[in-house]
Amino acid sequence: MDSAAALSEVEERIARVCKIAKRDADDVNLIAVSKTHPAEAIEPVLEAGQRLFGENRVQEAQEKWPDLRARYPDVELHLIGQLQSNKAEDAAALFDVIHSLDRPSLLKALAKAYDKLGKRVPCFIQVDVGEEDRRAAARFPTCPRWSNRRARRRSPCAA
Repeated sequence: MDSAAALSEVEERIARVCKIAKRDADDVNLIAVSKTHPAEAIEPVLEAGQRLFGENRVQEAQEKWPDLRARYPDVELHLIGQLQSNKAEDAAALFDVIHSLDRPSLLKALAKAYDKLGKRVPCFIQVDVGEEDRRAAARFPTCPRWSNRRARRRSPCAA
């Protein structure tokens, strides 16, 4: 199955499920996870119309997305993997959305990087609602005390 057909099939499945759930399919965002895939494998999906992509490694994304973005400037790139504070500046420069904000020190590093760049992007706080030590996520009771920054959404994390 080619990329266009595969993308169309996934979009049809989303539409069917949304209809059952009485939700508007336009309110659902499909993020194509492109981690570990080379630019050559991503380009046909871009040609098929997909514009939201997820990566889990800053360095890997830095290698392939600048050239792809030059050709597809309307792409929205999401960081879906754990982020180390020392890579916050690189992530802030490259990604349009951060899904894995899991500790106050990372929040501070990202805020500093965004201030330097003069921009803001949506960030999702990854919350461990299951109180699992093996998860990289904020403990639920501590989230409101993180900062006075406005939180719009949280990304639950439980097994």
